[in-house]
Amino acid sequence: MSAETPVQSAGNFTRLRLRFRAWRGSRPFWAGLLTLLGGVPIAYFPYATLKLGNMSIAMATTAGAGSLIIGVLLITLGLTMWFQAATRIFAGVAAILLALVSLVVSNIGGFLIGFLLALIGGALAVSWAPGRAKPEEPGEPDASDGPAGEGAAKDLPAGADATASEPHASYEAGDTGEADGPRAAERTGGYRVG
Repeated sequence: MSAETPVQSAGNFTRLRLRFRAWRGSRPFWAGLLTLLGGVPIAYFPYATLKLGNMSIAMATTAGAGSLIIGVLLITLGLTMWFQAATRIFAGVAAILLALVSLVVSNIGGFLIGFLLALIGGALAVSWAPGRAKPEEPGEPDASDGPAGEGAAKDLPAGADATASEPHASYEAGDTGEADGPRAAERTGGYRVG
């Protein structure tokens, strides 16, 4: 072993951590994780047997198969949120509905643990939205970041010059504001009004 080995492994760990962070940021990661974890107690508890000393407690119900199906579907929806981020709204609504159904079917939704995890995960999936892409060139401003309102640049008609135009000549005191004549074209920017 050389002195360079720990530095290289730290670089690999940092690189992997940053790649995971970028992957996690481009999808509803926490929604998928909570939904996936919500499916585990819903599917597990109807088939579990707890032992307290010599006494066995079986929580099996007549709806054990329904609990297993709901749990497996929630786990599948959690993975779908991770790997198919475009279907996040469908997966979120389906997770919320399955969490509500698990209250009746699966031991009060996996003793409320699975119900709450799946419900929160589904809500997070529905509310998650992908982030906006950053501008590619650091020197060029994004068009959506510009001013809006009176100070904003207006769209110019086709064929108009984008450079700053000279101010209009002042009107004389005898100008009556009639709509015809050379001054009318100047006031309306060259367009005939009326």
